[in-house]
Amino acid sequence: METLDQIVAQAVSDFEQAPDSNALEQAKARYLGKAGQLTERLKALGKLEPDARKSAGAAINLAKADIEGALEARREALKEAALAAQLAAEALDVTLPGRGMGRGGLHPVSRTIERIEGLFRSIGFEVADGPEIETDFHNFTALNTPENHPARSMHDTFYLEGSDAVLLRTHTSPVQIRTMQAHVAQFWHLSVMPEIRVVIPGRVYRVDSDATHSPMFHQVEGLWVGQNVSFADLKGVIIDFLRRFFESDDLKVRFRPSFFPFTEPSAEIDVAFMHGELEGRWLEIAGCGMVHPNVLRHGGIDPERYTGFAFGMGPDRLTMLRYGVNDLRLFFEGDVRFLAQFR
Repeated sequence: METLDQIVAQAVSDFEQAPDSNALEQAKARYLGKAGQLTERLKALGKLEPDARKSAGAAINLAKADIEGALEARREALKEAALAAQLAAEALDVTLPGRGMGRGGLHPVSRTIERIEGLFRSIGFEVADGPEIETDFHNFTALNTPENHPARSMHDTFYLEGSDAVLLRTHTSPVQIRTMQAHVAQFWHLSVMPEIRVVIPGRVYRVDSDATHSPMFHQVEGLWVGQNVSFADLKGVIIDFLRRFFESDDLKVRFRPSFFPFTEPSAEIDVAFMHGELEGRWLEIAGCGMVHPNVLRHGGIDPERYTGFAFGMGPDRLTMLRYGVNDLRLFFEGDVRFLAQFR
């Protein structure tokens, strides 16, 4: 019959030879399991005399402690070996070049707005700005839009809850009124005021959504007010801008009579491309006209002494034409795969 020392020595040897945790648990069962060698020794203690039982039990418990210590040591060794193997398998070659961070870029509509601003700055225009939450007066009344105009309907316009006099602006034209009023307040003491020449880019809001319309979109207004400003000046500025924007000296531009409450006379601006997929097609680009006398009066300017022209265009539409995009909604969905093309 094996002695306790022999059992401990054999258990330690079996544990050290166990290649993994599964084999180690099987080896443990041979010594500490329900039918293990030490367990059988403990069961046999009941047959001994009390004095012999006491000394034998103490010896068995010492042997059990030694076996459990060896078992725990082997468990830790296997864990460390598994971790070392995992680290070796997942090791990184730190000498390889890093992947680096992805580069961002300007949104295509932002690129277009910057381009528009730069082209108009080059001919003496300044960039103006105004609030996106507007009063009914600045958005409609001051722009010669009567109270029964359909644009004032809740079905067409985003009014703020609890008020029918405050809304999300439906165009950037309210900034024309604010610009004229600020200009008059600054130069009222002069016999002849300096000219106003501004472009006004910004976000606007209307209840509309399809492939070519969005509830939120962008507009760029233009305003030139001074003495003897004429429709000929308007045509010269617009034609020059469009040909430079599309980089085409043979770009055809036409002005069609139209109606806007805030200009008189008014016109739609169309262009015809001479090359590419759009060759020969007339496309509406913007609206324009001479500033209505009532609008000048609301801006604090005497229409008997000063005239002016205004125009409005959609940079979103210009971006679609410039980059060949056929769905306006793509610009605002935030798909990085789409936007990455314009970096």
